[in-house]
Amino acid sequence: MAGSRPRRGWRRPRAGLPVVLILLAVGIWFALPHLSGLFGFAKQETGTPESVPPAAYRASSEAAKHPAAAAFDGFNNRYWAPEKTGEGGGEYLECDFAQPVRVMKIVVFSGTSARQDEFLTQGRPARLTVELTSKDGEKTSRTLRLRDQAGQQTFDVRGSDTVRARITVDSAYGSGEGRRTAVAEVEFFGGRG
Repeated sequence: MAGSRPRRGWRRPRAGLPVVLILLAVGIWFALPHLSGLFGFAKQETGTPESVPPAAYRASSEAAKHPAAAAFDGFNNRYWAPEKTGEGGGEYLECDFAQPVRVMKIVVFSGTSARQDEFLTQGRPARLTVELTSKDGEKTSRTLRLRDQAGQQTFDVRGSDTVRARITVDSAYGSGEGRRTAVAEVEFFGGRG
């Protein structure tokens, strides 16, 4: 037929295409063990953090009827307060986890209660230093600045393989003679392992 082109027959792939396919297959083979870790990391970073309560707790000092355990008991109507009154700087809460945890967030209820009418009866933390210790002894710290208001305050604080946390009161609102710096509740969120 005039004006039509002859059809070409099937062409054999060049030698480069099989080599590329083999290299791609080998690359996937070697990457497979690492992909599950990559997807696991992505899940950890984007998943919803769960509560990771500590197993043991203590404080630099405790006022009568206001032990360190009150800051980790899950209720925000009981509180920890140090024995001494005044500024409260340097006093701390410390807790241990039964197994290493990945800390992502910390929730703090400052003052004596989450209820506004009880909140102002004692001093409240203005600035806290959170120090996380991993199972290999590595320490990371972060300073938290709290608002002088009742209720929950949430902070992004990250630590891997955390076995201990120390929360130190650096400064306080409403402190003075006869007033103790109170912390109603501290909660940790993240994941196990």
